Amino acid sequence: MDGTRVPSATLTWCCPACEGPLDLDFHPTPGELKTLSGRVNSLWRYGASLPLANPSVSLGEGRTPLVALTERVSAKLDFLMPTLSFKDRGAVMLAALASRLGPEQVIADSSGNAGRAVAAYCARASLPCTVYVPAGTAAKKLTAIRQFGASVREVPGDRETTALAARAAANAPGTFYASHVHNPYFLQGTKTYVFELWEDLGGRLPDALVVPVGNGTLLLGAALALRELHAAGLLDRLPALYAVQAEAVAPLARAWAAGADELSGPAPVRDTAAGGIAIPYPLRARQILAAVREFGGGFLTASEPELDAARRDLARRGLAVEPTAVACWAAVRSGALGERSAVVPLCGAG
Repeated sequence: MDGTRVPSATLTWCCPACEGPLDLDFHPTPGELKTLSGRVNSLWRYGASLPLANPSVSLGEGRTPLVALTERVSAKLDFLMPTLSFKDRGAVMLAALASRLGPEQVIADSSGNAGRAVAAYCARASLPCTVYVPAGTAAKKLTAIRQFGASVREVPGDRETTALAARAAANAPGTFYASHVHNPYFLQGTKTYVFELWEDLGGRLPDALVVPVGNGTLLLGAALALRELHAAGLLDRLPALYAVQAEAVAPLARAWAAGADELSGPAPVRDTAAGGIAIPYPLRARQILAAVREFGGGFLTASEPELDAARRDLARRGLAVEPTAVACWAAVRSGALGERSAVVPLCGAG
């Protein structure tokens, strides 16, 4: 609820008035980005622009390279992060915060990249971790989480039922809820994606940033970074911010097409190869739609045949990534952005 304030140094994980996600009252002006030489070669080189600047739980995350896909489109290879996805950028912030708060347990809910990332960084921080997943989650995904010593709690039902179970458990005393949706520290980590682009492109950004959107954590982090860079006078021109959804589950794209400021209800859940962004009712929908409008972008969707064709095309270029990660390339490879330059993220192991 707007105006409700919660101390940051507590285990409170949601707005006590409405149980919605929290935002962080932290507004740095990253002037230190002008002098980065000699700094640690990880996302912690931007520590002065982060709410937690102590890299005690770092696994060397960040500083992933750019490779060209076409003359105008490049890919940022976040599959070279420690657990293979951009979720490490946010998970390290959650683990660093949890380390300071000293909870008895950490819980998360995700059967994919976020769960694996939180498990890894909790292991690094020596924090006990339990990850809630839907019953029937693929065994290889459970193995990817358990390998870090985390416990897995399988919940009968769908992804939303799993999230509700985790939120109920998060209210237990001494529990830190490492939610990549509710906890705003996660977004503070994902904003480093844009800081790295800005640095590697010589203090500029492409005409468009194109990111996959399920719960919107990368997009909202990118929006934070753009505001901070602009406020510090480090960007003469702001890029457009484009969000990509799978055509099969695209509640935000439909709301955008209707000119709406928020969702009217959850989208139908249909099978899609891009399961990582198949979120029927993103909790930060209003913020996502507002950010895309603020930066003059739009929404793009990718059909299942387009996702498959993009996956095969990337593989022929030597890039084998997870199905969800091909969504942005699927949406732009046919020329949806015209002559504009763009960057897309690639995550996961093929």
